[in-house]
Amino acid sequence: MAEINLTQAEADALIALHKRRVNEEHHPFPLGSKLSIPLESTTGREQFILDVSRGRIDLHKVTYQNRARQVVVLVRLDIEGAPHHNPDHEDVSCPHLHVYREGFGVKWAFPIPTAKFGDFSDLWLALQDFMRYCNIVEPPHIDREMFT
Repeated sequence: MAEINLTQAEADALIALHKRRVNEEHHPFPLGSKLSIPLESTTGREQFILDVSRGRIDLHKVTYQNRARQVVVLVRLDIEGAPHHNPDHEDVSCPHLHVYREGFGVKWAFPIPTAKFGDFSDLWLALQDFMRYCNIVEPPHIDREMFT
């Protein structure tokens, strides 16, 4: 897959865009698999994808990510799992957040901004916080009962 590099201004603008679901389809929360849900900007000019991945053995090991232009990860939230080793050799424990950084993509992890995220033991609430953080104003329909 070809790599697409964005300027920081382009990435920040894509993150800031209001996003919405593209259809009324209902999606089950994955169990040991990955779910990719199409989104679009509210203007319809940009396409995005919301990825939801869940571990097979550790069901609390979850990754939420928002992609633009099919391959560019803008924001990724990792819940549970090993610490992330940043390019400066600093380790950041889980949960942590990756936000696109020009020249590095999402190779840097940051501690969770506590003002934006709540309780990570509730995967449903964590997903809601993540979608708000990514400006998904009309979220896709994801079946809540699968979050247990």
